[in-house]
Amino acid sequence: MEIEKVYRVSNMDDALTLLENYKEEAELLAGGTDLLVSVREGKNRGNIIIDISSIEEMKKIEIKEKEIVLGSLVTFSDIVQNDYIKEHIEGLWKAGKLMGSPQIRNMATIGGNIGNGSAAADVVPPLLGLGAVLRVKGSGGERHIELCDFYGSDGKTALKADEMIISVAFSHIRNRKEHISFEKLGVRNALAISKISCAIYLEVEDKLINNIRIASGALGSYPIREYVVEDFMKGKVLNHDFIEMAAMKYSETLEKRLLGRKSWPYKKEASKGVFKKALYSL
Repeated sequence: MEIEKVYRVSNMDDALTLLENYKEEAELLAGGTDLLVSVREGKNRGNIIIDISSIEEMKKIEIKEKEIVLGSLVTFSDIVQNDYIKEHIEGLWKAGKLMGSPQIRNMATIGGNIGNGSAAADVVPPLLGLGAVLRVKGSGGERHIELCDFYGSDGKTALKADEMIISVAFSHIRNRKEHISFEKLGVRNALAISKISCAIYLEVEDKLINNIRIASGALGSYPIREYVVEDFMKGKVLNHDFIEMAAMKYSETLEKRLLGRKSWPYKKEASKGVFKKALYSL
C-alpha cells in the first residue's frame, strides 16, 4: 500500500489525536525495524505513518519502589545497557542481548516488539514470565491490560485502532528465592529452522516450587503462557528426575497445539531441550 502522509510527533497527545482521526488507516513508526520492511515490500496495513520515535517520555526505564516500568520506546540496547536489569532480571536482559544484531537492538523498541503480535517476539516470553501489565492509551482514555490477555488466536491483539502502548510494568525480583530465565534457539543462516524460545519465572523454597510462570515463543500463533505445565509443576520438589518429567509434560502440551505442522517433528525434541536449559539455568 502506498504511503500518503507521514506525521512526526513529539508528544503523546498529538499521536493519540492522529490515531483517533485515522484509526485503521494509520500505523505507528517507533524503531521501524519491522514497519519499514513492510513498506518496502508493499505489505503495510495503513497508508498513514505516525512517527512517534521522538516522544521522550516513552523512552524511560523507571525503577520504582514497587515496580519497574519500561516506556514503549525503550530499545533493546537500552535494556542490555541497564545495570539494574542485568543484575536483577537476567532473563529479560538475556532476551535483549540475544535479539538480532547490535544495529537492530539500537532501533527495535519494546512496544513495537509487543504490539506486532509476532509469535517469535523475543521480549514477550520473559515479560509474560514476569507477569507484566501494559499501559495503553486511546480516545477512550487509559486502561491496563495483562500481557497474558493481550494476544488472540486470530493473530490480533487487544489493542484498539485508536490506541497505543505507552509502557509495560512488572514487579521487582527482590529475593534469592525468585528467578527469571530465558533461552532461545536461533535461526542459523544455513538452515530454515524456526526459532524456539522459553522463559521461566520460578519461586523456590527448600527445592519446593511455590510459584512458576512459563512462556513460550514461536511455539504457537502468538507468545503464550503454558498454564497446563505450570499447574503440573506447582508444589512439586525440583530435582533432576522431576525436570525430565516436566519436560515431557511440556512436550505433550505443545503436541496438542502443533501436531500436524511440518515443523513439529523437529520442535518436539528441540523444545524439550530449550525448556530444560531454561529450567537448569535457574
